Amino acid sequence: MKKKPTHGRPGHCALRGTCGKKGMFGQELPCPYDGPAVEPDDDDFRSLLKSVCGAEYEHTPVCCTSSQLETLQGSLQQAESLISSCPACRNNFREFYCAFTCSPDQGTFVSVTSTQKTSSDQTAVKSVDFHVGEDFGTGFFDSCKSVKFGATNGYAMDLIGGGARNYSGFLKFMGDERPGLGSPFQINFPHASSSPPRGITPLDIHPRSCSDSELSSRCACIDCPSVCNVLPEIPSPDAPTCSIGAVSCFSFFLLLAYSLAVFALYGGYALQTTLRRRRERSYERVALFTGAENQQHSTTVPAPLRTVGLGLAYPANAASEVSTASNAVSESRQHLGRGAALIDPMESLQPRHYKLNTVLRQAFYKLGYACASKPFITLFLASVLVGLMNSGWKYFEVETDPVRLWVAPGSESKVQKEYFDEHFGPFYKTEQMFITVAHPPSFSSEGLDDVSTLNQDWVDKPVMTYARLKWWFGIEEEIRSLASSPNGYSLSDVCFKPAGPGTPCVVQSVAAWFDNDLDGYNERTWADHLIECANQPGQCLPDFGQPLGPKYVLGGVPSQSDGYDKWLEARSLVVTYVVSDSLDPAEKERAEEWERTLRAYLEDVSARAPVEAGLRIDYSTGVSLEEEINKSSNTDVKIVVLSYLVMFFYIAFTLGTGGVNGRQEQGVFSALYTWVTNFPKLFISSDDGLESLEPAHRQPHWFPRLPRQRLFVGSKFTLGLFGISLVIVSVSTTVGFFSFLGVKVTLIIAEVIPFLVLAVGVDNVFILVHELDRQNILHGPNTSAVLAGGGPMSPTSFRSPFTSSGDDSVDADSTPAQLSIEERVARALARMGPSILLSTITETVAFALGALVPMPAVRNFALYAAGSVLLGAIFQVTVFVSALTLDLHRVEANRVDCFPCIKLQSRIALPTSAPRVGGGTITRFIRRKYAPFILKKSVKGAIITIFGGVFVASLISMQHIELGLDQRLALPSDSYLIPYFDALDTFFDMGPPVYFVSRDLNLTARSNQQALCARFTTCDDFSLTNVLEAERKRPELSFISEPPASWIDDFLYWLNPVLDTCCRVRKRNPSMFCSPRDSERLCRPCFEERAPAWNITMYGLPENEEFMRYLKQWLASPTDEECPLAGKTSYSAALSLTEAKDDVAASHFRTFHTPLKTQADFIHALESARRIAADISERTESDVFPYSLFYVFFDQYLRIVSITQEILGLGLAAVLVVTASLLGSWRTGTIITAVVAMTVINVMGVMGLWGINLNAISLVNLVISLGIAVEFCSHIGRAFMGAGSGLPIDHPAGQKERDERIWTALVDVGPSVLSGITFTKLIGMSVLALTRSRLLEIYYFRMWLTLIISGAFHGLVLLPVVLSLAGGPGYALEDADEEWMSNAIRRSDYEHTPFLADSDSADSD
Repeated sequence: MKKKPTHGRPGHCALRGTCGKKGMFGQELPCPYDGPAVEPDDDDFRSLLKSVCGAEYEHTPVCCTSSQLETLQGSLQQAESLISSCPACRNNFREFYCAFTCSPDQGTFVSVTSTQKTSSDQTAVKSVDFHVGEDFGTGFFDSCKSVKFGATNGYAMDLIGGGARNYSGFLKFMGDERPGLGSPFQINFPHASSSPPRGITPLDIHPRSCSDSELSSRCACIDCPSVCNVLPEIPSPDAPTCSIGAVSCFSFFLLLAYSLAVFALYGGYALQTTLRRRRERSYERVALFTGAENQQHSTTVPAPLRTVGLGLAYPANAASEVSTASNAVSESRQHLGRGAALIDPMESLQPRHYKLNTVLRQAFYKLGYACASKPFITLFLASVLVGLMNSGWKYFEVETDPVRLWVAPGSESKVQKEYFDEHFGPFYKTEQMFITVAHPPSFSSEGLDDVSTLNQDWVDKPVMTYARLKWWFGIEEEIRSLASSPNGYSLSDVCFKPAGPGTPCVVQSVAAWFDNDLDGYNERTWADHLIECANQPGQCLPDFGQPLGPKYVLGGVPSQSDGYDKWLEARSLVVTYVVSDSLDPAEKERAEEWERTLRAYLEDVSARAPVEAGLRIDYSTGVSLEEEINKSSNTDVKIVVLSYLVMFFYIAFTLGTGGVNGRQEQGVFSALYTWVTNFPKLFISSDDGLESLEPAHRQPHWFPRLPRQRLFVGSKFTLGLFGISLVIVSVSTTVGFFSFLGVKVTLIIAEVIPFLVLAVGVDNVFILVHELDRQNILHGPNTSAVLAGGGPMSPTSFRSPFTSSGDDSVDADSTPAQLSIEERVARALARMGPSILLSTITETVAFALGALVPMPAVRNFALYAAGSVLLGAIFQVTVFVSALTLDLHRVEANRVDCFPCIKLQSRIALPTSAPRVGGGTITRFIRRKYAPFILKKSVKGAIITIFGGVFVASLISMQHIELGLDQRLALPSDSYLIPYFDALDTFFDMGPPVYFVSRDLNLTARSNQQALCARFTTCDDFSLTNVLEAERKRPELSFISEPPASWIDDFLYWLNPVLDTCCRVRKRNPSMFCSPRDSERLCRPCFEERAPAWNITMYGLPENEEFMRYLKQWLASPTDEECPLAGKTSYSAALSLTEAKDDVAASHFRTFHTPLKTQADFIHALESARRIAADISERTESDVFPYSLFYVFFDQYLRIVSITQEILGLGLAAVLVVTASLLGSWRTGTIITAVVAMTVINVMGVMGLWGINLNAISLVNLVISLGIAVEFCSHIGRAFMGAGSGLPIDHPAGQKERDERIWTALVDVGPSVLSGITFTKLIGMSVLALTRSRLLEIYYFRMWLTLIISGAFHGLVLLPVVLSLAGGPGYALEDADEEWMSNAIRRSDYEHTPFLADSDSADSD
């Protein structure tokens, strides 16, 4: 009933004594009392009053009775275990409740506002107003707000004040009527700003501060931030680097340098042009008559450009086409005039020789001739080798363990993980579920990368209702009774039990607040109970005995304007089952069997949850990640098969030329087009009879005349199939070989290696087939007829391709017109073998360098890639050469491809024109349009400018490459783990736990104890716990969010005799500890009669053997409400004792990271933990290291940048050495290496733009990029070097000669590079766009597509331009040197025009 507030006066009370209970249970309620304070009636009462409230109450009257004082003592002792570490908070707490309960002036600040009838029909207090001054309220709250409770990595304020953020909330929480630490009646605290009633004076005693100097107030640093020493400043991991305006300093200087370089390029060109024109005008005035005569002669007689040692012979009828190129190249000619007469003719005509090139060509010629002469023996020997190496398949193993895949065996994190597992047991496994409101049936989130893209109207809906909780509690009950198959294991058999065997499992769920049963609550009461448990987890202890904070079980909780959380509006329930892990394989398998059963059960529940409860369940089990990564669907068998089919058809339709045995024949599509256009002529009569003059293929026919020679004989279908088979065999053989050596296969190897080897291997197939086609035209069965009609020259001829005369060919004198099949195949391999060797060595070396990455998945991939590429190349220059020979025998015998038993009769047809070597569309385009175009001076300048700009842009973009690999990318796109990880990022507000492990420290010595502790005045200022607490206060730098769980502090406070329910010994035998069941009359606190007494200076606390005696008892004492500081549940796994149990071998201090959302967050958290551990180790002179479960996976990123620089640097050095050695020119080798480096940098630039992170996979791809980029450049570079005369770069005619050589190189091998390398790789990689694996799409399709495009542009555009400007001196192809010299000597009168002379000195002497 309402009661008019009393108006107090000093010496009077507002309430006193007890008037019964509200019901059968609960605490006694005080009686309203408007009278004077009463003197204590006995000495025991006074003694108790003094011990509970202090000496100031010993000689004064009080407003409490002895029974009230005893109740108060019990309540204070319950709070003592939480706040005793901070004397200021503890004493303020006591003064506050002693003043409220016993102060003689109680009536001046307490007034009864309502009363109630008790079960004994007495009038008791129902509510009171307790007026507290603002200064005391604020000081009281400040002294307690930072006090830590280590067992939960939280704050005592969470338990005694409901997580209050100010003193008003703190007092309100304590005054709300509730059992336990709350009040049995309502205590209201009118705000200090309101005017108190007449006669009321707010309680405003001077509060104690945690920073006060006296020992009765001063708290340790961990509980009082104001007394802490400040750690030195460190830069933020995301601190901005040097910047100028909106760009970084590096970008600014790059742009500045590029601008200056472009200005210098065009300015220098303009200056050079001006000076050259002046010199020419001056020279012309001095040239006199001879110069004028030479100029006149060059006008009437066009001087052919002469190129020594051209790699490609051209037919006479190509002269008109070549003249176009001659005009284009003439832009770069130097006007020598009479200076040409000073050039020694014989020296000018003598080509440069390179011995290594000669040796290689001879070796490949012999190899090709041997394989071509004895193809069946070659095939037999290769089959034997393949069979032997494939026998290693019996040792074949697939590595699926993520740790063994992605963690280097000797990495620091892995060593530390093994130490942690050995001493503290493996980190437990979690089975976690997020329960949210189900999406509408018409909406599907499948395939979304981020839950933030989901319909927010549904994501933001509160998940909790009484009906949904009841449904979910039933699911949890089914999970607890779930039995695995086939052994019937249950949750109790595999779960983590912190209190030991036979005790409850750790299950973090809202259900734990309700004792896993909602039957005792209804739709009106469940919400109040949930709010109470969320605000004060200590009052709703789950069965495993540790407080369960709301952040562990509720996700997506909105906050009110005053900062308090709206627990009932949580968007997600978070349920976590903690399962023990073990180093014992049998124990591990038992847990995994139950986890597989749970996964199957949750799959079923998640399917029916939307219908039954309107809920969505996203889940993960301990076996989920490995199972999903290893899913057979992720291998994408269909994609692999489709890729092979596409490549196969591409090879089958593009290998070879348009002619068979040297004859030109229409293509299939051309024949169909001709038939369609001529078909109407069948219905149109003509009287002039001119139809008969039309070629046969242009006359109308009822049916199309398809090119049967091309379709049936000239087809390379079988040869293409054999080439692909060689790729498969090379991969299979490599797997067998490395399996024998114990190198395990990974699924990435199975998916990527076939693509890689096929893309690389088919290049060589194209090059060999195209070169053999050229040899067939030059030296095939129809060569004599062709030459007689002005056909192509022999490759041994050194007559310029620009010369149209055919009667001075040296072929008739020195080279047989027709060669045997074996000879042609050998010559083809001799010519292209060194190019294949160059690309193979560089690729193999580049791939093998990837093995330097210590991560097993990457190392194994690199080894398999290098082995497969090398073995594939060996097969292609041996086995495939034999296959070429057999296929050429079939073609020249007119036998049908795929059915060689069928022989076609040749049609009688006279050749209308000489066949063109490489005369396809691509070749004609390069010869007529492309090569002349890029060799123009203006175009060269534009190309260098553009590629320079791309290079600078790539360097700038590289700065934005991030590190990491999102584990979601390794999953199939339809995996149920993707929405789970999205929910984890969105709803879970806890970071992963991190343990700072201290080892090899003798903790029985007090000095070492002080190096770890924090709650005693003599603890080191920068002890382990103090440093962790200081780092917690700057989470943006430390990534630590929770107070550390310090076992050393809790253990020593467990000895505090004030906590008389904790450490107890027998009164009669102090050497014997009491158990929790022993009676209080038999026991006393351990340190009750100790001298010196327990104190916060640590003086007198146990050391040596006594320390270990108490420590072992503490670890065996159960953690419960009576003694929450006991160590069994909270710390039993935190210490590892020596075998003799006489010291602590290692111990850990647990805390938590801040919520880590991005890969950068995880990397920075690891870096920060390493920094903190190193700092602690240095300060305490002990060995401390951090451990968290994710560290082993992110350890690579601490060094991956330096590893990338090292590997790419070594790779480029290897490319330089190999190319320079095999090409015979360091200058050309340097140019190729620089272009390769620009290609790789371009790929890295696209990584920054396309969201491709740098990790072990992308690092290997960069190494692969380096190797494949060489392939785009090596064939052009070698053709360029093999088409020259050896002029030095500063020779007056050097520029013209280099232009001619690069023109020849582009026409010679450009089509093979474009069709064989570029298109083959594009087709193979484009198929990867269809994959369902995001990992393959991002890190293979995107990167390799970038590589192919960038490599093609750099190899076919930039490289020719740079080589034409600064390429090294070339040399002639050695297979024709002898014939060239004999031909040159026969022309001793030099009647021909020297190839070095320009048009202005054609007939000069």
